[in-house]
Amino acid sequence: MAMTLRLSDGETEALRNYAEESGRSMQDVAREAIRDYIGERTKRRAEILARIVGEDTELLDLLSK
Repeated sequence: MAMTLRLSDGETEALRNYAEESGRSMQDVAREAIRDYIGERTKRRAEILARIVGEDTELLDLLSK
């Protein structure tokens, strides 16, 4: 799926510099950053939900009735 990503001049420059330093395309760097961000957010959400379920088991049980 094609998409347009609008970046500020500073963001574009930072992305360009990083891509050049790592020998990769700007697109590859941006796609990896998105995958990493989503993966980290998903992991954090799962950890938080597991903690809530563990700490509030009784409350969640009452709410489910």
